[in-house]
Amino acid sequence: MTVIDTAVPTTTHPFHTTREEERRLRVAAERMVPALTIAQPVSFDGFVQQLMVPPAVMDLARKAHGLRLSVQETEAIRHHLRPVESGKKPGLLRRILMDKAKEDGSHPPYIRVACTGKGTYDHWAKDDYLAVYVPPSGDFGSPAVLEIWPAQHYSPIHSHGHTTGIIHCLTGQLDIMAYGSLAWNAEKMGLYTLTPGQTAWLAGDTFAVHKVYCPFDGGTTTATGPGYLNKSDQFAASFHVYLNDTELSTYSGLDPSRDRFHYIDETDHTEKVFTTYSDLSWHVLAQILAQTELD
Repeated sequence: MTVIDTAVPTTTHPFHTTREEERRLRVAAERMVPALTIAQPVSFDGFVQQLMVPPAVMDLARKAHGLRLSVQETEAIRHHLRPVESGKKPGLLRRILMDKAKEDGSHPPYIRVACTGKGTYDHWAKDDYLAVYVPPSGDFGSPAVLEIWPAQHYSPIHSHGHTTGIIHCLTGQLDIMAYGSLAWNAEKMGLYTLTPGQTAWLAGDTFAVHKVYCPFDGGTTTATGPGYLNKSDQFAASFHVYLNDTELSTYSGLDPSRDRFHYIDETDHTEKVFTTYSDLSWHVLAQILAQTELD
């Protein structure tokens, strides 16, 4: 896979940083206490960084440690992400990206797959891909989500409120910027990279605000940003868990917040609210990936 050289000086999307700022932010991420990512410490300083990671987070990371996408699932996702070819119908995931880009051009779209509950585009799967369709139960606010990040696509700056959770990289590469608050000009705390098997976390106000980006080659000559839609089948995928405060043994009385997250719009730089509907349910996507014939 081709990876964009993130050391090139830039103040453009997605992170609006120069080369020197990026270097400083990566060093800051490495030194942060508690650690931004969960890892086996190899030094005394590293032990202290990991010691301060909350036990509830460590438990989630341990449970997710062995999760992987199979070769069939990975290549089938790539098949359904392919750019539109002349005379051919786009794959399901490409169709979803195209539709989401029409609905909201403020940032390049990515795909949320609910491990419990329904997806907004499940009916497309029923109509075009599945001979037998059993509607999943549930609605928005799934506690476990698979997210598919097409090359050069990214999220807006967003907050996960008072949830406790993890981001576990399944395949590809993700660059994540941690912010000190939810605002367009918020302080950048640290920039780090997740590769398969690595896990980042958040709890309450700690690391709750971030932006996620897939740095792979988007197959275009234009730079990423609002309105961007790539021409590549390259992607990263991550598994996310978000638990409300009421679901923890350390419940502190805060209101549940998984159903709605706040974010900063990339075009007008104002704070808005996103109800956490998913695009597909895993129940449906798994069937499609298993039935996809690979080239």
